[in-house]
Amino acid sequence: MSTAVPEPGPKDAVTTHAAAGPDVDVVAIAPDPEVAAGIIEDTPLEDIFDAGTTAQAQEIISRYPMSRSALLPMLHLVQSVQGYVSQEGIAFCAKQLDLSDAEVSAVATFYTMYKRKPCGEHLVSVCTNTLCAAMGGDAIYKRLQTHLGSEEEPLGHNETAGTPNEPGSITLEHAECLAACDLAPVIQVNYEYFDNQTEDKAVALVDALRAGKKPAPTRGAPLSTFKGAELQLAGFFPEDEAAYRRDVDGPSQAVETLRGAKLAQERGWVAPVAQDVPLPEVEKK
Repeated sequence: MSTAVPEPGPKDAVTTHAAAGPDVDVVAIAPDPEVAAGIIEDTPLEDIFDAGTTAQAQEIISRYPMSRSALLPMLHLVQSVQGYVSQEGIAFCAKQLDLSDAEVSAVATFYTMYKRKPCGEHLVSVCTNTLCAAMGGDAIYKRLQTHLGSEEEPLGHNETAGTPNEPGSITLEHAECLAACDLAPVIQVNYEYFDNQTEDKAVALVDALRAGKKPAPTRGAPLSTFKGAELQLAGFFPEDEAAYRRDVDGPSQAVETLRGAKLAQERGWVAPVAQDVPLPEVEKK
């Protein structure tokens, strides 16, 4: 007896694939060429990515000996314009880098930092990896889900409260390790750290963002918008030196991070000097 779709075991299936569920954006993941062509025909690339963006793309490309190496920052550039990587954004990158849409899509869909749906003004990432989860990260994420959504319809992963790209809109995501275990639980807003969070602190943080405020991160540069952060990740900063320093300068370490190094310095602890050890003889072939 056959099964409708593939299942573990020896039974044959009527079809060789399982249909996507209603929450899967099949076009965004692997666009039908005809659909993609229709999208691009309806909205010419020049209407989205103007001459200034094209010039920035060419500047990015000039940084690399091989043009295709510029794809990652190019995708950040696209997100700084649209707030996500659209089909038009994929076509723009492909055209600038002389790649196929499929080659660009393969990269854009591999990394979670490239969003396939329009993002809010702010991206709020809650670390839910082991230590943060144990210290309250899971509870913070669930609290924000209901606070930004409702008890009946909590906001889901990579879903947006408010209208994407509009002021006060927030996209919520649960993130894997944010590399700040010594300050768990942590949240990032547009990739800037807010350490030692609690449920109430997290709620106050997103409420401030929705009200148009920009709370100071625990460490790092002043808070930007998601699009602003994406432009920086593409490698573009203010030309004015004071504005540049304001955007990039900020303490990146915390007291907890440096505690071990400080103790070692106070107590005169040093790592043993590495000694050169001869490599073992390898039998000649």
